[in-house]
Amino acid sequence: MIIVKESGYLTFKNLKFQCALGRAGIGKKKEEGDYITPRGTFKLVKVFYRADKIKNFKTSLKKIKIKKKMGWCDDPKSRFYNKQIRLPSNFGYEKLYRSDRLYDLVVVLNYNLNPIIKNKGSAIFIHVAKKSFKKTAGCITLNKKNLIDLLSVIKKNTKIKII
Repeated sequence: MIIVKESGYLTFKNLKFQCALGRAGIGKKKEEGDYITPRGTFKLVKVFYRADKIKNFKTSLKKIKIKKKMGWCDDPKSRFYNKQIRLPSNFGYEKLYRSDRLYDLVVVLNYNLNPIIKNKGSAIFIHVAKKSFKKTAGCITLNKKNLIDLLSVIKKNTKIKII
């Protein structure tokens, strides 16, 4: 079990990494855009990655190459809310193919996926941190090397507990 604490550290077995969390801390998500990292235990669903930026990494999770027209819908008005979409879209979304390095590697958590509840929050990811470990909109971020290291040792059934 991966453990994430409000102190800004993620641990798994003998690994301990600094991480950044949502600006509003860890808690019960109330709505889309509340900047809360959701408290709870979640599955790691799949990994999106930029093949042009990360060449060879090992993981037991399903790997999906990020393409230029890929996005993630964060608009509760859309029937594709909290799902991967093809861009452009008439609804709000996050681009997965970004010019910065933050989405070079993205692990999707199963937060609000089954069933999807409109406005409960979307796109809870583990992704690459800014150099300053600046707080996020609700995601968990790690240094790129640490994220690659973590992905190499977890199993398909590894869960993350955010406390």
